[in-house]
Amino acid sequence: MRFTKEIKIALVSILGIVVLFFGLQFLKGLSVFSSDNTMYVAFTDATGLSVSSPVYANGYRVGVVKALDYDYDPHGKIVAEVGLNKEMRVPVGSRAELASDLLGNIKINLVLGDDPLNMISVGDTISGGMEAGIMSKVGEMMPVIMDIAPKLDSIMTSLNLLLADPALRNTLHNVEGMTGNLNATSQELKALSASLNREVPTIMSKANGVLDNTQQLTHNLSQIDVEAMNAKVNQTLANVEQMTQRLNSNEGTLGLLMRDQSLYNNLTATAASADSLLTDLKAHPKRYVHFSIFGKKDK
Repeated sequence: MRFTKEIKIALVSILGIVVLFFGLQFLKGLSVFSSDNTMYVAFTDATGLSVSSPVYANGYRVGVVKALDYDYDPHGKIVAEVGLNKEMRVPVGSRAELASDLLGNIKINLVLGDDPLNMISVGDTISGGMEAGIMSKVGEMMPVIMDIAPKLDSIMTSLNLLLADPALRNTLHNVEGMTGNLNATSQELKALSASLNREVPTIMSKANGVLDNTQQLTHNLSQIDVEAMNAKVNQTLANVEQMTQRLNSNEGTLGLLMRDQSLYNNLTATAASADSLLTDLKAHPKRYVHFSIFGKKDK
């Protein structure tokens, strides 16, 4: 059988379409040839959920959303067809929650039930809802944030007025000057510390010398015979006491001199006569001294 040019082009086009289809499925996260177990999740609100959204259980990816259908039943449920790994078993009482990350990507989290014996059959439907995550909590906080917003605006206005006050600029300028002074002081302290580091060894060596001298002095003091010194001191005091007693008595020259009244009077009279003689000698020296180059001259 001979293929014409048109048939070859048609076969290549069909092959390209098939490859494109499987490639798109692969990029969506869907396994075309896999035999995953299918189950369904019914949501009242599936905002953000789309085909190929991942399905997680305890933080591990166990499946993918294959299709979304709207149930025109009066309840108006959105039913998601979910393909799960064949090894995945979903206990009875499990539920599904829609969760959103910070980038806005939507995923399904399976909250597994506690029944380890009874499992949901393939093709069954479980209930789904919204996860009370960070975004929902932020939504709950929005009324509080809206109440705080006017106060924040008032605070910002007051802050702008404060920043525009010249006194604040002067204060900042003073702070800058203080910072410069602190830097200069820090440099001086650093230089002082370096100087102390250089001087401390010398001071310590001198202190060690003083300690050595102190130890030598202590050693010398310990060698002094205190008892002999006390005996000598007592002997000296006894001699002084004996001399004092003799001075107070009439014995000896000093004792008589200190206690004899007549001797004191004679000495006083002698001193007065000597003073009178010296006075007359100064006044009339020729009466007592005769001196001549040519010999004695008769008066």
